[in-house]
Amino acid sequence: MRLRTFILILVLAISAIPADAQRVIQNMPEHDDKAYYFGITFGLNFSTFRFRYSNSFTETDTFKKIESRFGPGFNLGLMGNLRLSRFVDLRFVPSLSFAEKPMSLIARGSKGDDTTINRSVESIYMHMPLQLKFKSERINNFRFYAIGGGKFDIDLAANARSRRSDEFIKVKPFDLGYEIGVGFEFYYPNFIFSPEIKLSQGLMNAKFDDKKIPLGNAIDQINTRTIVISIHIEG
Repeated sequence: MRLRTFILILVLAISAIPADAQRVIQNMPEHDDKAYYFGITFGLNFSTFRFRYSNSFTETDTFKKIESRFGPGFNLGLMGNLRLSRFVDLRFVPSLSFAEKPMSLIARGSKGDDTTINRSVESIYMHMPLQLKFKSERINNFRFYAIGGGKFDIDLAANARSRRSDEFIKVKPFDLGYEIGVGFEFYYPNFIFSPEIKLSQGLMNAKFDDKKIPLGNAIDQINTRTIVISIHIEG
């Protein structure tokens, strides 16, 4: 008897799934008609340097190898979104970005005994990207989007004018670049939850020319590259 009752309840539950699936309640149905809206953003970033080496490095420099790895950091900021058309928005996301770029330097020893030196460059960026957001058609409470645009960064911790004797590399405070990425929008009754991943590439030479520091002669150009995993809360 118990087995029959359990089977009956299971059959009724399975048969009710398609009918229930058709009664999806669309959250925030008026949101797509808003001319503009705002939000907050926070997330993790992973930053590194890309180097272009000088002739001195390949021929006579004391360094055998110079490497930069991705280091962790975090972002915190605001968002302003302007609706341009049904599928395109203009988005401004000013934020503070705390970043770290670890480096490994292998110095040549006079007797073949190479020395490995681990250092890192810490940055605090005033990050100001302006992006175009290309949206898909909304499917119930879900939407996919892609972004592309430019950025302007100010490194508040740049050491270009530092007079410390222990500096091994100097970087400029300003950078221009581009950003590309993808994200998803999940509509809830009172807000939109949007996870996003993007690549941010600097185009300006971030190296400050100072031949007196250890890497001053080894490197001609430095560009920054950052992968950012963000969560946007939009209203």
